[in-house]
Amino acid sequence: MKFQPTKYQLMNVGTGRVFEDTFWALGDPEAPAPSLVRAVYEDERFNPRDDLRGLYRYAGWLPINRTLRHSHAPVTYKSKGLADLLGMRNLYITLSGYVPKRGAKMETCSFKETEAFSVCARLPKNDKHILVVQSAGNTARAFARVCSDNDIPIVICIPNDNISDLWFTRRLKSCVKVIATPHGTDYYDAIALGEKLAKDPRYLLEGGAKNVARRDGMGTTVLSAVEKIGRIPDAYFQAVGSGTGAVAAWENACRLEKDGRFGKNNMRVYCVQNAPYTLMYDSWKSGSRELVPITPEESRKNAEIILAKVLSNRKPPYSLAGGVFDTVKASGGDFYKVTNDEVVYWMLQYFNKEGYDIFPAAASAVAAVKKAVDEGTVGKDETVMLNITGAGMLNATSVGFELKEPDLVMSTDLSAEEVICSVDRLFR
Repeated sequence: MKFQPTKYQLMNVGTGRVFEDTFWALGDPEAPAPSLVRAVYEDERFNPRDDLRGLYRYAGWLPINRTLRHSHAPVTYKSKGLADLLGMRNLYITLSGYVPKRGAKMETCSFKETEAFSVCARLPKNDKHILVVQSAGNTARAFARVCSDNDIPIVICIPNDNISDLWFTRRLKSCVKVIATPHGTDYYDAIALGEKLAKDPRYLLEGGAKNVARRDGMGTTVLSAVEKIGRIPDAYFQAVGSGTGAVAAWENACRLEKDGRFGKNNMRVYCVQNAPYTLMYDSWKSGSRELVPITPEESRKNAEIILAKVLSNRKPPYSLAGGVFDTVKASGGDFYKVTNDEVVYWMLQYFNKEGYDIFPAAASAVAAVKKAVDEGTVGKDETVMLNITGAGMLNATSVGFELKEPDLVMSTDLSAEEVICSVDRLFR
């Protein structure tokens, strides 16, 4: 059966204006102030599709035009080992990674695959654009794998200091090009590089948090959890760099409440950062809707220190309508910060209790659950969803892997024209 594009419109979160999606809308052209736009689906009921595989069983709430090969959905299960250690009775782990014994088979080991399979499926099959994605690491690996497997041209912009995240168990096809900013630069420098490239209309900027396909792909974690639990969780924990996944989780919780079969949306969203890179934590704790000041030098220095390097973003979607600030406030949630020592400790404890390895970012979220339980913010009988955003690298790489070296390392001082000309040559 031929896949029919999902029917939806877009809504300006700040004003409530509903309008049509003209190909790749990343915002409301009539917006009086910065705001995310949200997909409003024709089908308001949560109806997983048993006729589609992997992530696309949630196609009813994904803004997509087609399906792609080799997708996998997050897997949710009720924890025993970690739950016992924390004294919790209803801890549910939503796992994105490569842990076959748990049914999780994302070979890039990251929940960023949920973004990639949704964003790339938003593109019509015969679209001629070259996609541009900026990443601090895991997003790059996910988009590279998905685009390679599905013959989608893409340019990935990444800081050279994060290039070790570009490991693959199979060689990438030539449709994937990687351009890096020099050593000592950060994720924001990679964002700026991609924006220069996208000044040429042949290159299509993916859009990050503004792309409804990215958010709704990430939001499938909550759909997986509710399928397993049967109701909206009381609390949600996730480590955040941009906070896009937390926003996505809240948006799907709102959709589920509107469905009416899964209870009220009382899901408190708890976001976690790895100290000393605590830009959003500091802003939230100061009560500020605006981000507290941070210099490029301070950002780069802190990004070098943290173990969970994917949690470093100098320009997260925090302040705009529908962004991180609004999500945490509306949900009654909070921010936590954890140290590198806590990250390492919980990586080891988690392996001992759940039987598989997790990434530093996921361990940050585990550490925050411990803090919340100890201080009584989360009750031991409450239903808690822990978003394990990356796991199973030991399993995935047991057969070996290779690193993808940058096709180009480009100075941050180059003009847009120079960047475009250099990248054009890669595709000749």
